[in-house]
Amino acid sequence: MTRGIGWYVHHQGAGHLQRARAVAAHLHRPCTVIGTLAGFDTAGLDILDLPDDRPLNDGDDDGAGFSGQDGEAERPETFHYAPLRHPGLRVRMARIAAWVERTDPALVVVDVSVEVALFARLLSVPTVVVRLAGDRTDRPHREAFRSADRVLAPFPEALEAPGTPDWVRAKTFYAGFLGGDAPAARDGDDIVVVFGRGGEGGDFAALAAAARSVPDRRWQVLGPVRGRGEAPPNLHLHGWVPDVETYLAGAAILVGGAGDGLVALASAAGKPFVCLPEPRAYDEQTSKADALARLKAALVRPAWPAAGDWPALVREALSLDRTAIARLHDPAGLTRCARFLEDLAGR
Repeated sequence: MTRGIGWYVHHQGAGHLQRARAVAAHLHRPCTVIGTLAGFDTAGLDILDLPDDRPLNDGDDDGAGFSGQDGEAERPETFHYAPLRHPGLRVRMARIAAWVERTDPALVVVDVSVEVALFARLLSVPTVVVRLAGDRTDRPHREAFRSADRVLAPFPEALEAPGTPDWVRAKTFYAGFLGGDAPAARDGDDIVVVFGRGGEGGDFAALAAAARSVPDRRWQVLGPVRGRGEAPPNLHLHGWVPDVETYLAGAAILVGGAGDGLVALASAAGKPFVCLPEPRAYDEQTSKADALARLKAALVRPAWPAAGDWPALVREALSLDRTAIARLHDPAGLTRCARFLEDLAGR
């Protein structure tokens, strides 16, 4: 029987699971997706569902509850998150260990968790640790990378952070963006704004003001939006949609954060991109946005622009050289990544 691959996915945002699903479809051996998967679409996947390890909202049997800080003063410096007395954390590690003992995986991909990466190494399983953008030079990240057979960057090498140590670069396989199929290539007239699962969403008042300032274009807004009011006729709020690519195909301009999924879509479609990086740990989105600006692949602003700035911003975005962002897309990225993992698993 062919030994399988485990793929651990973090539950912050939807990008980790989307990445695992996209690569798994190109693998020629079994792949089990591991993580806290409640609320996510896992149809068609072999999964190992884990209990949540985030702070508990309710008290336990003795009423003590869990704040997320238990044991933090004594947390080993090689961990990011290792609370004491958390039943969910205990059960999830036990389930991972039982799955490893039962299935004897050839490889575990960890996207992302320092603790799971080090735990898998303690279970004597070869690992590939996913390294996201940003400053990942703190001690826990360094030790996770050191423990791994290889490190996988789900972005092109052109977006590498300048301060990444040489030994980490040498250990890294640059897979490029690992998204789904590229949207149909055609020009549209819409401004498409995308808010992902990992952030706070959009602000209705700011969106309405922006749409009024550029009244000759439809504003198609995907994802969560806070607040409501009287919307101008060219503002359309769609909430969560299963077909982001369909809306993107009709876009003249794409607006959104610097998450991997959205940057990958902008690159695959070769669309003018107004990038508004959101606050993330380790400056993940800021670092990526800085690289896009350096390459002249996107217009980058630190926050949602004022309503009066949008007309000039739209004109500037439409004048961008689209080839700068389009050349970041590797149509063979998923195949290359799958082959890389298959080769490691086959050792």
